[in-house]
Amino acid sequence: MLLRGLLRLHHFRVDGEAEGASQALALIREHRPNLMVADVNLAEGSSGNLVLEARTLAPNLKVILVAPASRPPPSSLDGKAAPDVLLLRPFRIRQFAEALTLKSGPPGPVEGGTHGRPV
Repeated sequence: MLLRGLLRLHHFRVDGEAEGASQALALIREHRPNLMVADVNLAEGSSGNLVLEARTLAPNLKVILVAPASRPPPSSLDGKAAPDVLLLRPFRIRQFAEALTLKSGPPGPVEGGTHGRPV
């Protein structure tokens, strides 16, 4: 609910929410967003597979992956499975806002973007 509110505050339209990878991919097929914010802990599926399949459906998709700082995602999230931004919880609202404006590129700290429609 907090992330949805922050997205709307920054003028992003939220097309949907999903608990697992299957639901998220169905939303991506339907809405073709250019931004996806996902938690590393999904009810179903893995975040790495979600990122890979989502980018197959929407090659220009920007991905922000949120993970707990105490258990960051495995290093297997590299290459095409890597998010554009890895945001570790707890994070400050400003860090999330900066992640929204980052240009696509290698995953890394918040630093610099495009607005659009997230799922």
